[in-house]
Amino acid sequence: MKKYLAVVLCTFLTIFSTYAQNSILWYNQPSEKWEDALPIGNGRLGAMVFGIPGKEHIQLNEDSMWPGGPDDWGLAKGTPADLAQIREYLIAGDHKKADSLLVLKFSRQDVTRSHQTMGDLWFDFTWNSITEYKRSLDLHTAVTLTEFKSEGHAVSQEVFASAPDQAILIKLKTDHPDGFRGLIRMDRPMDQEHPTAESTALNDNLLEMKGMVTQRSGQIDSKPFPILDGVKFRVLLLAQNQNGEIRATANGLQVNGAKEIHLKLVAETSYYEKDFEKKAEATLDEIAFASWGQLRQAHEREYQAWFDRVSLSLGASQPDNTPTDQRIQNAKAGQADLHLEKLLFDFGRYLLISSSRPGTNPANLQGLWNQHIAAPWNADYHLNINLQMNYWPAEVTNLSELHGPLFDFTDGLIENGKKPASENFNMKGAMLPHATDLWKVPFLRARTAFWGSWMGAGAWLGRHYWEHYLFTQDREFLEKRALPAVEQIAQFYSDWLIVDPRDGTLVSAPSTSPENQFIDEKGIQAASTMGTAMDQQMIADIFEIYLKSNELLGKRSSSTDKIQSQLAQLRPGVQLGSDGRILEWDREYEEPEKGHRHMSHLYAFHPGAAITQEDTPEHFEAVKKTLDFRLANGGAGTGWSRAWLINFSARLMDGEMAHDNIKKLLATGLYNNLFDAHPPFQIDGNFGYTAGVAEMLLQSHEDGIIRVLPALPKAWPSGQVTGLKARGGFTLDFTWANGEVKTVKIKSEKGKKVILFADGSEIDLQLKAGESIEMEF
Repeated sequence: MKKYLAVVLCTFLTIFSTYAQNSILWYNQPSEKWEDALPIGNGRLGAMVFGIPGKEHIQLNEDSMWPGGPDDWGLAKGTPADLAQIREYLIAGDHKKADSLLVLKFSRQDVTRSHQTMGDLWFDFTWNSITEYKRSLDLHTAVTLTEFKSEGHAVSQEVFASAPDQAILIKLKTDHPDGFRGLIRMDRPMDQEHPTAESTALNDNLLEMKGMVTQRSGQIDSKPFPILDGVKFRVLLLAQNQNGEIRATANGLQVNGAKEIHLKLVAETSYYEKDFEKKAEATLDEIAFASWGQLRQAHEREYQAWFDRVSLSLGASQPDNTPTDQRIQNAKAGQADLHLEKLLFDFGRYLLISSSRPGTNPANLQGLWNQHIAAPWNADYHLNINLQMNYWPAEVTNLSELHGPLFDFTDGLIENGKKPASENFNMKGAMLPHATDLWKVPFLRARTAFWGSWMGAGAWLGRHYWEHYLFTQDREFLEKRALPAVEQIAQFYSDWLIVDPRDGTLVSAPSTSPENQFIDEKGIQAASTMGTAMDQQMIADIFEIYLKSNELLGKRSSSTDKIQSQLAQLRPGVQLGSDGRILEWDREYEEPEKGHRHMSHLYAFHPGAAITQEDTPEHFEAVKKTLDFRLANGGAGTGWSRAWLINFSARLMDGEMAHDNIKKLLATGLYNNLFDAHPPFQIDGNFGYTAGVAEMLLQSHEDGIIRVLPALPKAWPSGQVTGLKARGGFTLDFTWANGEVKTVKIKSEKGKKVILFADGSEIDLQLKAGESIEMEF
């Protein structure tokens, strides 16, 4: 039933009385380990601030710190004849032989080539009798603050990473009569006992660290492959004082008696700049005479232009009297904490702003923050969910421009992916692997088929171009960026498909389901088959995106005709088993890991949009059964998998299920600094959580429909949000109380028709570009 409401048409209207819910991480003790430290970043340059009196540690990062280069390694040695043999094995039902040949011929197997730390900045100062300690990270200003008293005298340290000035900026201040006393130094970890950088005091106020990234523990094809060259870098640290003394020594800059010190750190690499050493000097020169107030004001103005686009409040505003680490401990003990839930939402947006800016590399497996020479999973780019999940919050939480680094990276990966498509498979288009690195290598990797021989990465990344168009309605982007990329991806799948002799449909072969296996008819555990659910769903998705894009742009070609025909012959990716669950593989095989962390066969439900309660009710119910089975067998676990489950629950419009998984993530999946504890640290869970909360509050994946509070849990009886985005070019602000929507403001950027569902009302809207409507319920 439709309820018709009185509405007010307006162009500019503010309808909310905002109240502050501070978003500050704070602690009463210094960091004991890296996972306690507080992250800062400007997209390219970042740091982890420990806040340790007398032994301060600021671990430095830069997003291009990689060993090797783009031409180090060639493709795998597989040929079209090898592919034909694998397919013969699959048709004959010999999955294990298919697995073995797939790895032998088409994978470069285990690869060690890692994103690396840029090094460490140390303050070895003398402080005694420490009292009144506190450290914090204010998400509204993106500034860390460490405060304490030494012998009753105040000491403070402010640190932030400025995007406009491309620098890490630090202010040290004290009223202690002896001032700061000690050494400022920089160094970088050894690479298997070999130095990787050299630090020198160039004069009494300037410290330099320069070197080159190497990976002596590197490997390729599961064999040692020392990498002895890589990205070169130069770090400059300018120390400015108005009193006391700073002088150059062999170990760094010796400080004696300074009451206030301003430190300006810049870093440049050969990845971004050919003459990176000169560029570092130029960058430093730009800010050398700028005051602290000027630098901080420029930083906050630029950062808040991103962060302030969205605000969320859950419940009434209350003083934040509980340290963040204690909040996490309370959550582990089962206490509800709406402030922590809101704080973690804001933290996800903060991390994306801090690790992905126009012109930088995309956020990697650890975003930007990495203390290692050889990081877990190389801190690289995993394309079987992790990289994509990093960007789930980009559009809906009003950070659309920050999606750009993913498109820049994918464009380059597509160009490189044409090589294996052509040389290994004799096919058009581009093949994208399940994992890659800074150099955009396009080959498969992993010793086992189940872990690294997945062919679906291109389709998943292709959806991101489409989502950006759906949210922005940017036709120029669709024509010049999205369609060319999607076309290369779709053309590869068009050539990749074969006829399944069992039923005459078109299938992907060989086909795996990310990181999972099945037990075949012979009782053998295997990974490869013909047409897994995820591959079939994703190929259908990218074909439909390709056809819709061409239709919107008024284009038609032999490629669109062919893909239209193939789509009709494609075996559906959503097939139900005897118990009503969605099958993960082409047949109802036994599952060795019934609670597997990946839920890839639900891609069509989320992040895809092919399964909805309205249009496909049987499949919608099958999603519930599939998730119930996974969870009953220990599924989801920590990190990104739990975050995905929050998004699934929201799409099911089950607020209680979503919130239950939020509570589990808070209780099991966080380090003290709110980083996602996979473990070890992976940043995708942070981004997935923020996207999941947004999905609970607002949904727009159904064509022409926006739902307000589709999955509101009882734990959030009242609240307000401003600035969330919906597909179709809409921005929404809304409030709710006692579990019911109270006000909604919707603005149309492009002038589109939409049906708004809110508080039991179904409202048909046709807005002009730039118009807003405010509704009271």
